Amino acid sequence: MSWFLELWSFPFMQHALLAGAMVGLLCGYYGVFMVQRGLSFLGDGLAHAAFGGVALALLLGWTPLYVALPFTVVVSLGITALRERTHLGGDTAVGIFFAVSVALGVLFLGLKKDYSVDAFAYLFGSILGVTGFDLWAVALLLILSALLIPFTWRSLAYATFDSELARSDRVPVRLLDYLLSVLIALTVVVSVKVVGIVLVASFLVIPAATARLLSPTLYRMTLTSSLLGILSSVVGLLISYQVDVPSGSTIILSQAFIFVVAALVSGKARG
Repeated sequence: MSWFLELWSFPFMQHALLAGAMVGLLCGYYGVFMVQRGLSFLGDGLAHAAFGGVALALLLGWTPLYVALPFTVVVSLGITALRERTHLGGDTAVGIFFAVSVALGVLFLGLKKDYSVDAFAYLFGSILGVTGFDLWAVALLLILSALLIPFTWRSLAYATFDSELARSDRVPVRLLDYLLSVLIALTVVVSVKVVGIVLVASFLVIPAATARLLSPTLYRMTLTSSLLGILSSVVGLLISYQVDVPSGSTIILSQAFIFVVAALVSGKARG
C-alpha cells in the first residue's frame, strides 16, 4: 500500500488523477446523450476532427488546443447542420467529416516534414504529461457544463426521448442539438491529452453503455455513467502506474471490464 501513498507525492500524478477524474465526469455525462440518440460514431468523427486541428496547429507552430478547439467545434456544427438539412443519416454525415478531417490532418503533418512528439502525445494520450494549462481547460469546461445543467438537462432529456413531441411543446430542439454538439466537441478536445485521439470515442461510449444496462431511468443512467467515468479513469491510471504501461489503454480496458461485468449481471437479472 506504500506505493499508493507514494504516488500522491508526485505533482505529475496529482495532475494526472485530477485530469482523469474531470475528463471521466465530462465524458460520462455527455456520452449518455450520444448513446441514447444513437450517435456513438460521433465521438470518433470529432476525435479525428481534433486530429486535423492538432496537425494544423503543429504545422503553424501554435498551441494545439487553440486550433483544435475551434476546428472541432466547426466540424461538430457542420455535422449537425448536414444531419438536419439533408436526408443523410447521422453516421453518413459523421463519416464524411471524419474522412475529410483525417485527410487534412495527414496533409498538415506531411507538410510539416519533421517528426513531432506532440503528434503522438495527442494520438495516443499523455496523461502523465498533463500541464496546469490542460487542467484549467478541463476545469473551465466542467464549470461551464455544471452551470448549464440546471437549465438544459430536462430539455435535453425530453428531446432525446421524443424530439417531435418536444418540438410541439415548444422546446428549442434545434438550438439544443447545436449546443450539445458544441459541448461534445469541446469535451473531445480537452480529453485527447488524457486518453488520445485513438481512444477518446471509447471514453464517451463505454461508461454510458454500461450505465444503460444498469439504470432504469435517464437520470440514474447519467449519474451512473458519470461515476463510472471517474472510477475507470482513476483505476486505469493506478494500474498503468503499477504495470508501467500507457494509461489510455488501461483506462479503456478498465471501462471494458466493468461493461462486461454489467452485461453479465443485467443478463442474469433478466433471466
